Amino acid sequence: MIIDWLARLAVLVAIVIRKPSAVAQAWMPLLLVFPIPGILVFFWGYRPFASVRRRRRLTEARRQLKAARRRIVMSRHCVPPELPLHLERTAKLVENINMFPAVGGNSIELLADYKEVINRLVADIATARHHIHLTTYIFSDDAVGGQIINALRAAAARGVECRILIDALGSYWWSRRVIRELRACGIEVRRALPVSITNMEALRPDLRNHRKLVVIDGKLGYIGSQNIIGAVQTDGRQNKELMVRVLGPIMLQLQSLFANDWFLETGELLGDPALFPVEHSQGTVHAQLVAGGPEYRHFVMSFLLDAIVHAAEHSLVITTPYFVPDEALVLALESAALRGVNVSLILPEKSDHRVVDLAQRSFFVRLLESGVVIHLYGGGFLHAKHVHVDDELSLVGSMNIDLRSLKLNGEAGLLIYDRSFSSRLGAQERQYMAESQIISLKAWRSRSSLQRLAENIARLFSPVL
Repeated sequence: MIIDWLARLAVLVAIVIRKPSAVAQAWMPLLLVFPIPGILVFFWGYRPFASVRRRRRLTEARRQLKAARRRIVMSRHCVPPELPLHLERTAKLVENINMFPAVGGNSIELLADYKEVINRLVADIATARHHIHLTTYIFSDDAVGGQIINALRAAAARGVECRILIDALGSYWWSRRVIRELRACGIEVRRALPVSITNMEALRPDLRNHRKLVVIDGKLGYIGSQNIIGAVQTDGRQNKELMVRVLGPIMLQLQSLFANDWFLETGELLGDPALFPVEHSQGTVHAQLVAGGPEYRHFVMSFLLDAIVHAAEHSLVITTPYFVPDEALVLALESAALRGVNVSLILPEKSDHRVVDLAQRSFFVRLLESGVVIHLYGGGFLHAKHVHVDDELSLVGSMNIDLRSLKLNGEAGLLIYDRSFSSRLGAQERQYMAESQIISLKAWRSRSSLQRLAENIARLFSPVL
């Protein structure tokens, strides 16, 4: 009787404190079917509030971001890109939430080859003279991790300040050895968002720092989808990633984001002017950093994606390894397709999460009926994450199309307002499509009733996947 009433109480609490009602609905079957483990997980792992110290740091971090914005706005490169009105509103949305405006004078290079990204990163680390800042969700102790560790060790030996943030849960299996090796050569390393059963300073375990971000000397950086781990999955498939290498004034924004994350985990202010060198024009590309996470009051990633879909006039391509959208995004995609926009989804034929695969496939019929074209990529595990609109706007980053990335995790992406870059991204997407299978509505409707049942059951838990 006590367990039964605790389960009922937990369901009630889930309904009251969960702003997205879909999340509360996902908790109900878990708590009612598995009351004992469900209660334990709910009351420990999903405590709704951060500690007092963490909340104070969040307040101070917002103040620092406002100060960084003032510095960026005063930059001579802070010239709004010439955009059609429908895309100009998207840029304004990001600026109002993230406080980062679009800046020009950047050079942005698209990198889609896994080994090339690692080799270029190692080579760029070798050029560092003042500091290296790196944030990653996964930092493995495999051969690829060893390459980066060796490069960082050499940088530290010549006096370069190195600061590394590794997500505590994403790198759980490797972090102890990696941290030990890095600290042995004088590198500062911190676990981002540590998980603990007893430590109330720790945030909920479902709030992760999922960013992949590198800043070298405040002048050169990387951002995108690739973690520091070997490309080969346990089933033998190769990871397919997409990163961008950036130079120019946009680096002020990437550096500010890293400084914000570092302060939240350590309490240390990175205010040395040498970390924010005077920016110089490196190209002609306008870009804008977009960041989401627990430190922001609004779900910027969710808002941005909805705005992009509604803004599309001719074409929209979304590439993501995990596609578990909320109802608002599904309606937006249906609306875009029905008003004549060529909407394409590029998804892996098989991801590394079986339940996610089932859940995302439950959305296919609605989307196919509206005219959305779905490509299932079979040339490896497609882990790249990017959006491409009307050959004018591109978004490349770490965010998946699911509730975790859009509303919970710390994510980072780059909005790129440049037709030349859009052309290169479009060519990459066409390469994905050439290695994909297009789903037909007739064939999809013919799948078995058992398959449909499994998909619908998995969808019940989609808000917490």
